[in-house]
Amino acid sequence: MCHSPDVPEKKSPNLDSVTTVNDDGSHYVLHPADVSGKFMLARRIFAVVLLVVYVALPWITINEAPAVFLDIAKREFHFFGITLSPQDLWVLFFAITGTGFALFFITALLGRLWCGWACPYTVFLEHVFRRIERIIDGDSTARKKLDSAPWRFPKIWRRILKHGLYILMSALLSHVFLSYFVSLERLYRYVQENPMNHFSAFGTVIFLTGSFYFCFAHFREQFCIMVCPYGRLQSAMTDDDTIIIGYDEERGEPRGKASDPEAADCIDCRRCVNVCPTGIDIRNGLQLECIGCAACVDACDDIMTKINRPTGLVRYDSLNGLSGKKRRFIRPRIFLYAFLGCLGLGALTVAAINKAKPYNVTYSRMAGPPFYIDGAAVRNNYQLRLANKRNQSATIEFNLTEAPEGYELSGAGQIIELPAHGDVTRPAVIMVPYEFYKGPCEVTVEVIGQPGDVKITQTIRFVGPNPASLHKPKQ
Repeated sequence: MCHSPDVPEKKSPNLDSVTTVNDDGSHYVLHPADVSGKFMLARRIFAVVLLVVYVALPWITINEAPAVFLDIAKREFHFFGITLSPQDLWVLFFAITGTGFALFFITALLGRLWCGWACPYTVFLEHVFRRIERIIDGDSTARKKLDSAPWRFPKIWRRILKHGLYILMSALLSHVFLSYFVSLERLYRYVQENPMNHFSAFGTVIFLTGSFYFCFAHFREQFCIMVCPYGRLQSAMTDDDTIIIGYDEERGEPRGKASDPEAADCIDCRRCVNVCPTGIDIRNGLQLECIGCAACVDACDDIMTKINRPTGLVRYDSLNGLSGKKRRFIRPRIFLYAFLGCLGLGALTVAAINKAKPYNVTYSRMAGPPFYIDGAAVRNNYQLRLANKRNQSATIEFNLTEAPEGYELSGAGQIIELPAHGDVTRPAVIMVPYEFYKGPCEVTVEVIGQPGDVKITQTIRFVGPNPASLHKPKQ
């Protein structure tokens, strides 16, 4: 029997090979059927929310900067009103570790919930590109029939329209991604100018558009199966009490027709196989290809409802729960991942609060001796660096607020103008007459920035000689 090169022979999912890869290494093209149900509805609503957030963040302005804006050209990184400079990027260590352990916690508790519900790749593939395919090519049966059809006008125009929309959508996603790095205003200006004037940005868009198109139009679920390491890592984070999607074998076996009194609840309709986006048979047990999307759950529940049998033959449950054993939600690994996740996110919160101030103030001791003795006073020389992290100009005033009697700060009360995203360096000298000097001590400098009446205090170590070695000047 001859087959179109686009449509390999029908494969039966098994545990010995990956369904989407043929024996010769070529891609076995899947056409998962559409499904409706409570989980699919919830996934679609959640996907729409995520897509809106992805598109909207560059439009939302906080402290006169986009909510998320990685301005590499100016070396400024804005995250929801917090501006980080390159020397502040150590904060991201806590963001990455906290998020990573939070993901471990979710995986240990709920399996691959991230993959099926929130992963950007799944959201784009299942809720954007496959939506386009279903609208143009029809349902699963129609798509398979179209693949095997000869290259005539009905197939050609559908292919041109579908892949044209794929390229357009890939370009739109690429431009949104670029707006996180160049801002919408600059991106709009770039689009109207010669691409060669902004070759790096233009090249980035071309590369991303091509990558998105290849992945979502051709590579598809193979990215999750072959490239993404998360599917393989999950086995190290889960156990028999982790909530997964599974098949109740005790209730479903032996399989048979609905009219067969000797058969159990599974009627072997293969609806769960037909709707699976990675081509597995969930009845074979937990497999690395399963992304936890719950399409098979909705499909099976729909069939069970139609034949008047209880739903839940395929459901969210643990391996212990599916086998009739007691389920444990609280386990040592849950506490461990939760503790490490909270530790990282807690450190991130503290660091973010400290970095959320719109001004940076740095005191550094000038080169040379740590102190000077001038006439009747002991002097320490510092260099004051003021940095404005906002998109608007500001004024800065600094004063000595906590110090022993007799200490004075040069320039105290002086108003300093700071340009938007600019910095100013000023000398700062702290002096104390002999008669008030009692030895090294701590002094506190307060900086007040406008607008916002932001106050930043910093403690400085004032050093000097042994007080006994000083001689008061003659009267």
